Amino acid sequence: MSMQQVQMVIIDLEDGSRGVFIGTPITSDQFMDEDCTVEQVWFTNIQSIPKKATLEQVVQMALAQIEAPTGMLQ
Repeated sequence: MSMQQVQMVIIDLEDGSRGVFIGTPITSDQFMDEDCTVEQVWFTNIQSIPKKATLEQVVQMALAQIEAPTGMLQ
């Protein structure tokens, strides 16, 4: 089995709800905080994925939505 790096982002909302998002890393330890300023945040409307989908396949599904303006929320 090949291994791949992942990064988790945990977001807490004021109403007490929490989301946990797992994906490919966007930052590394070598970057300073000022190097990692958020420019945009995208939310997909993908509700379910195939049970045997790889992380790479899920990332490709999300990127396809971002590139096709009809499938994304911003």
